[in-house]
Amino acid sequence: MKIQEVMTKEVRFCGPSTNLAEAAGMMWADGCGTLPVVDENHNVLGMITDRDICIALGTRDAKAVALQVKDVSLPKLFSCEPEDDIHKALDTMATQKVRRLPVIDAKGTLRGILSIDDVVLRAEKHPETATGLSYADVVIALQGICEPAEERLPLAVQV
Repeated sequence: MKIQEVMTKEVRFCGPSTNLAEAAGMMWADGCGTLPVVDENHNVLGMITDRDICIALGTRDAKAVALQVKDVSLPKLFSCEPEDDIHKALDTMATQKVRRLPVIDAKGTLRGILSIDDVVLRAEKHPETATGLSYADVVIALQGICEPAEERLPLAVQV
């Protein structure tokens, strides 16, 4: 199964200069927990999560409108391409401990987003009859995602 068969194609996104209040509002309105961060050409620069926003606001003496996405989003980007096999994306999710991957084309342009939720909904008990995506594939990926990270970056409290 290819990622393009499972991914969400209509994706909200923000720019690096979007303030955290606006980003949180977009997430709330769309019922999502992450936004791809894109430049003016829709090339993906990174991701920001609701957790990133909460941690940033909980550790800084600043209002959400005063902080921009570029101030708190991590520079690491893990992604997949529409033509990739779903198992490759599950491996990335498990090893990088992420629940969502932006789907980008060869030029880096945003094409969609793949969430573990999308994958769970497509898994089958007997995948040999249809999708090739088994319950076991999903459980293995979730175990990797949920396994505690070996090291945690130090908390940078700004007061």
